[in-house]
Amino acid sequence: MADEQAGEDFTRANEKARKKKAARDKILATKTIEKGLLIVHTGNGKGKSTAAFGLAARAIGNDMRVGIVQFVKGKWETGERRVLEAFPDQVTIRTMGEGFTWETQDRERDIAAARRAWDASKQMIEACRGPDPAYDMVILDELNIVLRYDSLPLDEVVAYLRDKPEMLHVVVTGRNAKEPLVEAADLVTEMTMIKHPFRSGVRAQKGIEF
Repeated sequence: MADEQAGEDFTRANEKARKKKAARDKILATKTIEKGLLIVHTGNGKGKSTAAFGLAARAIGNDMRVGIVQFVKGKWETGERRVLEAFPDQVTIRTMGEGFTWETQDRERDIAAARRAWDASKQMIEACRGPDPAYDMVILDELNIVLRYDSLPLDEVVAYLRDKPEMLHVVVTGRNAKEPLVEAADLVTEMTMIKHPFRSGVRAQKGIEF
């Protein structure tokens, strides 16, 4: 009796899975557009840049080329940078930040650094126009931070990113993403902090934060 009941349960489960797959296949058949995405990683939780560098690793594994501009992080060594620098034929990293505003304490210097980084970002993106694009993905790490502090004109940045090359993926990271950028994006993920060890007195650790 138990074996008979189990057989009926398996039959129902298999039929349910079959119907689910058929419905899924029907939905997938309607997804025919292929395009470069504008992706935003934001929120107050940890993992925004980490997720972006994960995308970079996935792109490298697919023989794609990646350009990275770091808007805030300075010259201090990080694990992800060492890994990505091991693929010089596929990855270009420009670290152009001078630290967070509370570290520099120089508004004019912050704005100048943001402008240099944005100019470098546009150079990378412009190199992707035409039949032989330099990159398949460009990551603008912590761009949201400089937009939050009005170190760059928001309208200029959003208008430019809306007009990016059609097949180029652009990833923007940083908390407090501005609403116009969120509206312009194809994919937005908000990292939510539930717990963080820093609040319990745990300092940033190698392999986790850098």
